[in-house]
Amino acid sequence: MRAKHIMTSPAVTVEPETEVRGIAELLLKKRISAVPVVSGEGNLVGIVSEGDLMRHVEGAAESPRSWWLTFFADPASQARRYVKHHGRSAREVMTRDVVTVSEDATLPEIATLLEERRIKRVPVLRDGKVVGIVSRANLLQGVAAANVPAKGSASDDALQAALNQAIEESGIRATFLNVIVAEGVAHLWGAMESRDERDALRVIVENTPGLKGVENHIAVFAPSMLT
Repeated sequence: MRAKHIMTSPAVTVEPETEVRGIAELLLKKRISAVPVVSGEGNLVGIVSEGDLMRHVEGAAESPRSWWLTFFADPASQARRYVKHHGRSAREVMTRDVVTVSEDATLPEIATLLEERRIKRVPVLRDGKVVGIVSRANLLQGVAAANVPAKGSASDDALQAALNQAIEESGIRATFLNVIVAEGVAHLWGAMESRDERDALRVIVENTPGLKGVENHIAVFAPSMLT
C-alpha cells in the first residue's frame, strides 16, 4: 500500500497571501492541524501548522530578549524571527522547509518519516504540486484495512479512482472522508456532515461495480459540532 492509496485528496490548501486569522479559522473549520501553502501555479511553497500559529500568538506577547542574547544574535536571524512571530500572512509565518513524499511512498516509509521528523502529516506531491496529504490517522486507517498487501493492485487503484470520481460528481461534502480500497474491499473512514450525505455515499458504493465488499466506519457530525 502506498501514499496514493491512503491520502486525503484533494488536500485543503491556502495561498501565500492568506491572512493568519483566516488560516486559524480554516484549521478549526476543517478540523486539521496544518495546511500546505501553494503558489498561483499550484506549486508547494510552505506549510502552516498549529505550531506556527501558536508561535505567532506567543510572539505577539513575548517579553523583550535579554541584552546578552541580542548582542550575540545574528541580525538576519532576529529579523526572520520577528517576521515569523508577527507576520500577518501565510507567506510570513509558514515553514518553508516542508517534508514531503511522493504518491508511491510506502506506509513504513511515511511512518518512519513522521516519527523521525516529529510531524503529524505530510503533503503528497506530483510534479511539485500537492495532490493529497497523509496524516497519522490516514496511516492507522491503512493499517486497519484487513489483509492489506504491500502494494495495491491495479484493480484496487481503478476501484478507488472510480469511487473518488463518483463522490466528487455527486456533490456531497467529502472534507472529512477518506476512502481506501484494499483487495477489492472499500474501507470508508471519517465523518459526513449529514445523514443524507452518508446515505448518498452508501448508494455510491453500492453502485460501484467490482467491489467485493465494504467496511463502513463513517460517522455523522452532531449539529453542535458544525457550528
